[in-house]
Amino acid sequence: MKSIIIGQYIPGKGLFYKLDPRTKILAVLFIMISVFLLETITQLLIGFAVAILLLIIGRISIIKVIKGLKPIMILLIFTFIFQIMLNREGATIISRDMYLTWFTILFLVVAFVLWRVLVKVTRWRFTMFLLFTVSVYSILRFVDFGQQVVEPFNFSIYQAGLEMSAFVVVRLIIIITLSTVLTLTTKPTDLTQGLEKLMHPLKKIGFDSESFALIISISLRYIPTIFDEANKIMLAQASRGADFSEGKLKDKLKQVISLLVPMFIIAFMRSEELANAMESRNFIPGEKRTRINELYFSYRDIIATGFSVGILALGIVLKVI
Repeated sequence: MKSIIIGQYIPGKGLFYKLDPRTKILAVLFIMISVFLLETITQLLIGFAVAILLLIIGRISIIKVIKGLKPIMILLIFTFIFQIMLNREGATIISRDMYLTWFTILFLVVAFVLWRVLVKVTRWRFTMFLLFTVSVYSILRFVDFGQQVVEPFNFSIYQAGLEMSAFVVVRLIIIITLSTVLTLTTKPTDLTQGLEKLMHPLKKIGFDSESFALIISISLRYIPTIFDEANKIMLAQASRGADFSEGKLKDKLKQVISLLVPMFIIAFMRSEELANAMESRNFIPGEKRTRINELYFSYRDIIATGFSVGILALGIVLKVI
């Protein structure tokens, strides 16, 4: 939970910190739309290179962004495997017979026990998970001796499935990276004001843009706060003997409840403190507010907007062609 950076603002002096929040919101939106317009893995890899280039230009730590992807790594792996298993179009890349014997089951149990032990004594949990996955494949592929539990089955990977898996994963990484850049380089107050200004024309049709922008901003701001509180509670529970990774299902449910109850209490306490702070500053929903710092465009915003519009136009052209 410490590695989650979505919703956090980290002070810096890069180019993106000097841009107007409205420019950054529109630029991220345009680039995301263009990413969804791309149709080949080559085009998407070029888009991924552009995302890395934006991190370098904005002086944003690539290592920090990679660490921020750790919480969703299981989702990315699941998506990758899901696409490979279900997509059976194109040429066959790998076709192997898999076996399930009593010796296979024995080796699988041993591999699982070793994996759980190594996870507890090492920090490289993700690496251990990858090694465990490779070992499961190797055992099912090469341990063919002993009495068969079921008939041998075929494991195949097709070209279209592999390409689509890589395509979906890279697209998700680009989108998450872009959203992370937006929140890392924009203060919550500036993000709220930018959203409010962009949605101001919608007030003519009765849409409360100010309240909506405030809700979005508070939600993004409190994502890292809630996770930090959850991490503190887990450490406190662990010091009292609770183990969230071991035990029977019934015991795990009890431990999760011991985490959820204080989390709800802390969330309500934080909400009350925020409400009191807003009231003390004479915040009245729906009333016109004044600000010390007003937003304004500069030549940097014009260049950034032109760049994002150019990427969107290129994506549309590639889609049409």
